[in-house]
Amino acid sequence: MTRSFWLPVLLLGASLLSACGESTVSVSLHGVNYTVEPFTYMVMNPAKPDQIVGGEHIDSFSAGGTTCCATLPRKWRPGTKLHIRTIHWLKQLPDGSLPEIKQAHVVEVPKYVDGKPGELWVLRNADGSIGVVSSDFQPDHAQWPGKVKGWPVPSIEYQREKWEVYRKHEEIFVRLYVSLLDDLGVNPQKHAEFFWAESKKSAPSDLEGFEGPHDQKYLDSLRKEYDEGLENSLRSWKTIMDQKA
Repeated sequence: MTRSFWLPVLLLGASLLSACGESTVSVSLHGVNYTVEPFTYMVMNPAKPDQIVGGEHIDSFSAGGTTCCATLPRKWRPGTKLHIRTIHWLKQLPDGSLPEIKQAHVVEVPKYVDGKPGELWVLRNADGSIGVVSSDFQPDHAQWPGKVKGWPVPSIEYQREKWEVYRKHEEIFVRLYVSLLDDLGVNPQKHAEFFWAESKKSAPSDLEGFEGPHDQKYLDSLRKEYDEGLENSLRSWKTIMDQKA
C-alpha cells in the first residue's frame, strides 16, 4: 500500500525535474571588445546571482577565445535577461597605476534568430555599454545577427601607440648589438673573457668546440652572432617603420 502510494509521487517529481532541466541549455561563451580599454566580464548564474559561471579577460580592440559556459532558456521569451559583471581599466596614470572600474549590468538577451539559443557573445560596445548576442556565427559572418558587424578595428591612435612600443623594442636590440660589436672591436680579449665566464655559468654547452676565451674561433663566433643579431634587428626595425599608421 505504501509502495503504491509513493511510486507515482516519485515519478511525478522526476518528471518535473526533467522538465526543468530541459527548459534551459548550456552554451559556450565568447567576449568581444570594441573599445581601447581592456575589460574582464563575468556572467553570473541566474539561480545564484553571486556565482560566476564563466568569463574571461579581453584586451583592447580584441576578442577572446571560447570558454564555458552560460545558461540560456531553450525557448526565448521577452524579458530574458542576464546578470553580467565587468571590470575595465582606464589609461595608466603618471604614478603607474591603472584606474579600475567595476560595474554590474542587467542585459536583455535579443530574440533568437532561428528560434533556438546559440553560443553567447558578450560585447563591450564602442560606447562602453555591454550587450549580448546569441549566435553560432561569429561577428564577421554574413548571418551574424548583432547590430555591429565584423571584428573590432583598432583606432589610429591605438595603432600608433602600439607601433611606438614595437619600435622602441626593436630599437633597443639594434643599439644592443651595435654596442656589443663596438666593445668587441675596442677590447676583444676582455670582452671575450667576460662572456666566456658568463656562458660557463649559464650555458656551458655554448662553449663546446672552443679552447678558451682567447680562441680565435670563439672571437669569430661572437662577432658572427652580433652581426646576425644586428642584421635581424635592423630588418625587424625597418619592417615596423614601414608599418607606421
